[in-house]
Amino acid sequence: MALLDRLPSRILTVRGWAFVLTAVVALLAAQVLGRRDLLYVGVLLLALPLASIIVLRIVKPRFTVSRRFQPQSMEIGSTTTVTLSLTAAVAGGATISMEEQLPARFGQAPQFTYPSRNPTREGISVYEYRLRSVSRGVYEIGPVTAEFTDPFGLGKSRHVLGATDALVVTPAPVELLASGLSGSRGNDGLAATRRQANPSDDDVMTREYRHGDSMRRVHWAATARHSELMVRQEESVTTPQATLLMDQRHHSFSTGFSAAFGVDGTGGNGLSTSPTFEWAVTAVMSISAHLLERNYALRLLDHVGSPALLRSPSAPFPEDEEHQGSGAIGGIAEGLAALELAPETGRRTQGEDHTGSTVVRAGEAARTAARRIRRSTADAALHAPHAAFGDDLLDKLAATRHRGSLIAVLGVITIEEARALASASDYGSASYAILTSERPADSQRQLDILRDAGWHATAASPSASLPIVWAGLEHAVGRASAPNAAPAAAVRPSDQNRASRATTYRGPA
Repeated sequence: MALLDRLPSRILTVRGWAFVLTAVVALLAAQVLGRRDLLYVGVLLLALPLASIIVLRIVKPRFTVSRRFQPQSMEIGSTTTVTLSLTAAVAGGATISMEEQLPARFGQAPQFTYPSRNPTREGISVYEYRLRSVSRGVYEIGPVTAEFTDPFGLGKSRHVLGATDALVVTPAPVELLASGLSGSRGNDGLAATRRQANPSDDDVMTREYRHGDSMRRVHWAATARHSELMVRQEESVTTPQATLLMDQRHHSFSTGFSAAFGVDGTGGNGLSTSPTFEWAVTAVMSISAHLLERNYALRLLDHVGSPALLRSPSAPFPEDEEHQGSGAIGGIAEGLAALELAPETGRRTQGEDHTGSTVVRAGEAARTAARRIRRSTADAALHAPHAAFGDDLLDKLAATRHRGSLIAVLGVITIEEARALASASDYGSASYAILTSERPADSQRQLDILRDAGWHATAASPSASLPIVWAGLEHAVGRASAPNAAPAAAVRPSDQNRASRATTYRGPA
């Protein structure tokens, strides 16, 4: 038996190999002893396993496989229940061992036998198992692999049943505290206004009395002036608006690759990402949910002014930049699930940024991966039609000037990029910026430029608490932007660092 267990088991079972070994012994005995009956027995024992292999290769099993996720997409850290249903085209047959194929990060693949113990009346075998993921992405679940044997149990054949289904794992939003972002708006984010859509030439505040109007709304002064019964115009509600910018450039987030993300920065989920970019994705998801839950109309743009989810293969509507309503939260979450870092679109100084401080690298492996990406996109970068925070983005923001607040979630930016973005502070009723970096202290000059232009700007590391960063963002403004402050020109460069009152967040020690 020990010898049989060591023989290959992909084609024949232990019984099948026993038949083969017995057939070999019988044929040798027939040759030595000259017994024809042993020859017949040897040929028969050898033909049975061979016939089993041929039959299993020719006859293809026909199964209907369906897979359902509940919920259809899940957040990081949560679980989803997978319901697997199998139906054979021909009822009956022997018990079949099956296995659901899963990505390695989900652990051991579930194994089961067909048919199940309690199939439905239609002959459908139903199985359930749960999955949990700690990283976002789109994962292919399946297919089912089944191991079939012949009626004699001699041969084996593995077949793939059904196709794969995509499981979308979205970033989990973090609860953020209410801030002064909404200004004078109520807790639900709505602002009341008395301006009507088609104002009257006589009085925009009143209109003629209509049957059914409450007498408590009668405007007696206007009634006396017009000599007819007038009522106060109903208050209308305006929808608050905000614009959210998301930096997605590879070189802005390419530093700080950890062991959990691998030297290529894929994070084990097949996406080009890094710890700083994952923190930025969570921030965008949390801010989006925070605003949409308060009835905001949110415009989501990337660093060149295109729809932020345009490059995401998991986005249900990638070309949409306007998001509003409760269903928009799920759409943004699905779009962020497979969003990854964009290839570089420009050249940066190797080893140093424009501030003169050394750019922190994650090791020789990370530098090699970054150089490979730069080399493959060098020609395209020289003729890049869109520049980060360039005219395309600024023109789009200027076209909708004062369209609510402007919020930017950025990576590491240069001095020139900070100056270009600083000019956009006048395009929103209030401007907020979060710079994500492994070393937030290195972004102090960029923060000073943004704050002096009127931005509420701060820097945070991937280990920082997002709710704390968000809560302190309202006060992250330079002295030149504070009430009763001196003009920006009066602030000397040597005093810019002292003019900032914001906190740079490094996270727990």
